[in-house]
Amino acid sequence: MKQLQNKIALITGASSGIGSAAAKEFARQGAAVILTARRRKQLEDLVQNITSRGGTAIAVPGDIRDESHAEILTRTAEKEFGGLDIAFNNAGILGQLGNAIHMTRESWQEAIDVNLTSAFLLAKHQLPILQKRGGGSLIFTSSFVGYTTGMAGMAAYAASKAGLIGLTQVLAVEHGADNIRVNAILPGGTDTAMARSFATTPEALEYTQKLHLLNRLAAPEEIAQSALFLASDAARFITGQTHVVDGGLSIYRQ
Repeated sequence: MKQLQNKIALITGASSGIGSAAAKEFARQGAAVILTARRRKQLEDLVQNITSRGGTAIAVPGDIRDESHAEILTRTAEKEFGGLDIAFNNAGILGQLGNAIHMTRESWQEAIDVNLTSAFLLAKHQLPILQKRGGGSLIFTSSFVGYTTGMAGMAAYAASKAGLIGLTQVLAVEHGADNIRVNAILPGGTDTAMARSFATTPEALEYTQKLHLLNRLAAPEEIAQSALFLASDAARFITGQTHVVDGGLSIYRQ
């Protein structure tokens, strides 16, 4: 039996990186997936990739900062598949880097809106249809940054990702009685476009890799496996947790 057989899953930030890897893995494990991101072409290509392998997927492009898009996504889940069992709210941005005293309010707000406020808006509309299904799994992508490690130049990113941990805990408390599990994954450095934009030189990439005990970045597929675990019945007694997937970065100091 596939781990997500007959489940319906919504994945944000699905056009690349961890979201794309999770979409493929969730579909491979039997879920019908609803995929969203701003980049329509990449989403459509991903849907084609999944359906050509016998999976079920639809693309709903849009901006998760817009609450009306959260409503569209949940309506689509109900109309096309009858509801929702899993929501993986993964979309995020790195935002402006640099000392906090030089950060503009606009840059600060953009990171908060994309990484934190959108997650709240999505969950606000996802939770009622998870309740209708008798429970489910709600997963956020947070970060080790702002939780186990402070990194210079990442104030807005750290604050927004740390905020997701608080949101995770409160929603877990509020909806435990509904059989809804709410957890956050905290990836370490992952080989995505976002990570490459931070480590822009061979020297910076080597430094980032060596922060990890495993001396490398994670593949997006490895982080997707952690999301799959939390989405599946294998994690049915886990809620309100920060699931650190960082290759030992959090315990390692050179």
